[in-house]
Amino acid sequence: MLIDTHTHLDDTRYDGDRETMIARAREAGVDAFVTIGCDLATSKAAVALAERYPFVYASIGVHPHEVRHIGDDWYDEFRRLAQHPKVVAYGEIGLDYHYNYSPPELQRKRLREQILLARELKLPLVIHTREAQEDTIAILKEEHAADVGGVFHCFTGDAWLAKDGLDLGFYLSFSGVVTFQNATMLREIVTTVPMDRILIETDCPYLTPSPHRGKRNEPAYVRLVAETIATVKSTASPVSVNEIGRLTAANARRLFKLPADASPSE
Repeated sequence: MLIDTHTHLDDTRYDGDRETMIARAREAGVDAFVTIGCDLATSKAAVALAERYPFVYASIGVHPHEVRHIGDDWYDEFRRLAQHPKVVAYGEIGLDYHYNYSPPELQRKRLREQILLARELKLPLVIHTREAQEDTIAILKEEHAADVGGVFHCFTGDAWLAKDGLDLGFYLSFSGVVTFQNATMLREIVTTVPMDRILIETDCPYLTPSPHRGKRNEPAYVRLVAETIATVKSTASPVSVNEIGRLTAANARRLFKLPADASPSE
């Protein structure tokens, strides 16, 4: 079993072949997907996809790039969406100081608000952090994010962020970046993360893993992430890709409270 814990299945790049793309992933052993909201519209789209496919689950929230667009009624809308039984997380939310599409001060304000909302809704957090490690960790601590837990998605931070995230009780999710030739430090971090705190994802359609870089990413490629993690972890003790799949799927079920059979048939 493989669970792709971070996808953007609503992306327009899938509009021409979404059904066959999902079928390819299922054939590759991906039994369940979490599709992620980045604003109100994509959160609604994520819930709609979760309604359409029994093996798809949804996360809702506002990405740091988009927080400048939050309207007066958005949080009430998220409260309404969160009542759907297939909404399993809140995010992706966080801080991104690389582009600053939303002003940093506003990003920090909205992150605090959304952590409070996630705690109210009792949903785990999906955290995006880029060039904002210290502020992200400080706000997570100050707003008691450990009460609901969560995951640092597409983890590409350093060893200190890994330690801080694990100390908060969060999971670390690894994407296709771990397969990149120049990701030596990231693979070293993988060796230090306990097996019961690792998740895998594609973040598709972004960050396509090797050897498919340059092409559109899709959930079938999450197996390549699992294979790389199996190889890295085997430097200490042999572990198969099937075992990585089983363990990371169990971790995903535990974090997101997915049913024991998280991939019912259509």
